[in-house]
Amino acid sequence: MKRFGDFTAVAGIDVDVLPGEAFGFLGPNGAGKSSTMRMIGCISPPSGGELRILGMDPVRDGPAIRGRLGVCPQLDNLDPDLTVRENLTTYARYFGVPRGAARERAAELLDFVQLTERADSKVEPLSGGMKRRLTIARALVNEPDIVLLDEPTTGLDPQARHLVWERLFRLKQQGVTLVLTTHYMDEAEQLCDRLVVMDGGRIVAEGSPRALIERHSTREVVELRFAADSQEAFAGKLDGLGERIEVLPDRVLLYVADGDAALAQVEARGLTPAAVLVRRSSLEDVFLHLTGRTLVD
Repeated sequence: MKRFGDFTAVAGIDVDVLPGEAFGFLGPNGAGKSSTMRMIGCISPPSGGELRILGMDPVRDGPAIRGRLGVCPQLDNLDPDLTVRENLTTYARYFGVPRGAARERAAELLDFVQLTERADSKVEPLSGGMKRRLTIARALVNEPDIVLLDEPTTGLDPQARHLVWERLFRLKQQGVTLVLTTHYMDEAEQLCDRLVVMDGGRIVAEGSPRALIERHSTREVVELRFAADSQEAFAGKLDGLGERIEVLPDRVLLYVADGDAALAQVEARGLTPAAVLVRRSSLEDVFLHLTGRTLVD
């Protein structure tokens, strides 16, 4: 639990993250994800309840825990006055890594994140993807047991995102535990073995991405767009065709087991959509169903 005065940011959550897995926290703004990550990172003490990290109490054993954590913050906070290599070797010294070992570790990590050729470059000219990879490399200098990743690919182009995903997947293969927050549903599906969906400081769902889709959505979704100012008039004509019908300003969503069969029934009722899309349900469908479509600032 985490409180700030009268405001409860985290109302009490119960999760166990297993060694070597990738565990995700999903939720809209204000759901409590960042507050949870700050407690796990031993930056902000819990206001109540019990929290154990690597079997230790973060209030009593904060320094020991932090020595075994790697942290990749949402915003890159690299030192622009240092070179790429120096950002790693200098940071390694905070963990007591000897100079020679720090240089060796930096070389290994730069190879791991494919930045060896930029080792002597300053940080400022690097692309956003390069800076993100360097921030991840810096989080690994102390050979952590757990890596905390807050929105690891926000703002990156698709090529850079996929390269980061590949590096994180390799880390998981090496036995490193990953704990991440993300707003990208495809990222959660790609990286997370298990995840929780948070809303209002509480957990509203937990499981693997596939299990959450099976539990909270249907096998397929039919998106229908009708040539009219309002889609609402067509919703009543679709009653009974899906487990759930959702009317949006520009389209109607039918949540069904068989999209093609449902589409045939739509046509049998004499309805002619201007555009049709039949697709598999995704984690985004689950997320929006559980947390709503209203924008949260």
